[in-house]
Amino acid sequence: MDGILPLWKPKGMTSHDCVFKVRKILGMKKVGHTGTLDPDVTGVLPICLGRATKLSDYIMNAGKTYEGEVTLGFSTTTEDASGEIVDSKTVDGKVSKESVLEVLSQLTGDIQQTPPMYSAVKVNGKKLYEYARAGIEVERPTRTVHIYSLDLIGPIQQEEGTVRFRFNVSCSKGTYIRTLAVTIGEMLGYPAHMSDLKRTSSGSFAEKDCITLEQLQELTEKGIVEEAIYPLERGISHLPIMEISDTLAEKVKNGAVLESTADLPEAHEWVFTEHGHALAIYQPHPTKPGMIKPVKVLRIE
Repeated sequence: MDGILPLWKPKGMTSHDCVFKVRKILGMKKVGHTGTLDPDVTGVLPICLGRATKLSDYIMNAGKTYEGEVTLGFSTTTEDASGEIVDSKTVDGKVSKESVLEVLSQLTGDIQQTPPMYSAVKVNGKKLYEYARAGIEVERPTRTVHIYSLDLIGPIQQEEGTVRFRFNVSCSKGTYIRTLAVTIGEMLGYPAHMSDLKRTSSGSFAEKDCITLEQLQELTEKGIVEEAIYPLERGISHLPIMEISDTLAEKVKNGAVLESTADLPEAHEWVFTEHGHALAIYQPHPTKPGMIKPVKVLRIE
């Protein structure tokens, strides 16, 4: 079974838990997810099956959208609602819509982020959350991420010394929404945390495409699970496509290095297809001018 299963991840499960459950339901080993979601976060989690596991990086790199909530008034160890309070400041004045919109505008585009200690980023071969659980503080790498859009949705709600509001964000791979929420708070003058989050899309997959684990179990028992699985081509639909003939297709399936031609897409990577089926992803050869080489060979038969 080769393809992509857009799963709606439930609260309380890790992404790895979901992969384990899908393996068990489908009775197959070659299963992988496309970007970690924290246990408290719900949302779109594309699961790659069979040969589609080769495409997980492409789905992750295609960008994501989230709907989240910022709470001003206190910050936590984990930067979300599950952590212990580390700083607090009563919000005793009104936080205006104009001030929030101004901050969100300033955070659109390229921004610098330092991953939270409770994250899966590795430092010296060890995940940051492992250091955090051991009470060890380590220097974390700051990186540039891109915020395509960041919009306020709904009213700004003030209650018992705190203020909360919801937002939509479209962002690049590697963006920590928890850290974004903390930054929003800092720019408004208050300690803050992310109090709620769901991923509304990942790559080309949206909430409407997803099924739950319970629905997957039901479809499997009925013998119609294929109805929920998208072809692996969907995971690379954002790349340029080049349909090729049978003769060239055989060379591509064998992972041949080929001469570049004038009709190739002007792109860093593109997909060679035969009769609509993706065969391989190619790119210009890095050391041989005028040649192209495979990045991923997807079908060999």
